[in-house]
Amino acid sequence: RMPNFTINFYARSQSFSISDIIVIATYFLLNLAVGIWSSCRVSRNTLSGYFLAGRDMAWWPIGSSLFASSEGSGLFIGLAGTGAAGGIAVAGFEWNATYVLLALAWIFVPVYISSGIVTMPEYLGRRFGGERIRTYLAVLSLLLSVFTKISTDLYSGALFVQVCLGWNLYLSTVLMLVVTALYTIAGGLAAVIYTDTLQTFIMIIGAIILTITAFNKIGGYNNLEQVYSIAVPSKIIPNSTCHLPRADAMHLFRDAVTGDLPWPGMTLGLTILATWYWCTDQVIVQRSLSAKNMSHVKGASIFAAYLKLLPFIFIILPGMISRALYP
Repeated sequence: RMPNFTINFYARSQSFSISDIIVIATYFLLNLAVGIWSSCRVSRNTLSGYFLAGRDMAWWPIGSSLFASSEGSGLFIGLAGTGAAGGIAVAGFEWNATYVLLALAWIFVPVYISSGIVTMPEYLGRRFGGERIRTYLAVLSLLLSVFTKISTDLYSGALFVQVCLGWNLYLSTVLMLVVTALYTIAGGLAAVIYTDTLQTFIMIIGAIILTITAFNKIGGYNNLEQVYSIAVPSKIIPNSTCHLPRADAMHLFRDAVTGDLPWPGMTLGLTILATWYWCTDQVIVQRSLSAKNMSHVKGASIFAAYLKLLPFIFIILPGMISRALYP
């Protein structure tokens, strides 16, 4: 398989110009540089310095990190793919987070700060007493993170690298793990937050360019509904209708019985799920606890809530357009 991989890599790399290679190399080097720089800004010799970035972070990097933490490569591909398959209703997953993020800053974080905790298992241990519930949550959170989030993000990120560069899927996965581990282990939370801020900037700029290009190709936003309604894939299943675009593709709230994403579940049920993720997940809470004070905690949540409005325009709509452009 090795010769085939080598041939495939060189064949694909022929389509890349020098500027493309420079951009990709600069991206990886910039990530490492930001990680190293940020790790030098705080003391990593203390628990607070390593796990909470010295509790000295401003609202804008925390807000950017909250956004980037939820908008991994898996969600980027998933939102676009679901938009292509079913329309705009999947935006509910993003917009639901806007008001739950406010609950994080105004209701949950004050309790966590007054408790003097660093991790969520530590909070449960102090709240209910005993080590068993603390250990249980730590193990459960780790398993859920590995099998539902990290694995998905690694696969989708490696898939992107494989499509762009022609690299082997496992080689791409190892590359991302090594680059991320270098600054995460060495720099602690400060390195993660600042590199997340860089990722947010890159994602938004790239998504804006993608969106403008996509709408130019279909002749503007006014043509989106018409273009999508006749976007039938080139490969279909005989005697079935699953390949046809949904009639309610442009409806954010779907029928409670026949809808693929029924509105009761997307409002009431999803809020319960979103509260667990945005208000009690270690990844999210840890970033909020690193803020200088409560004003920065609230500012970070408001900033992240505004950023969560963007995927509808910059990810979901281009995904719907891709159904028409690539049948």
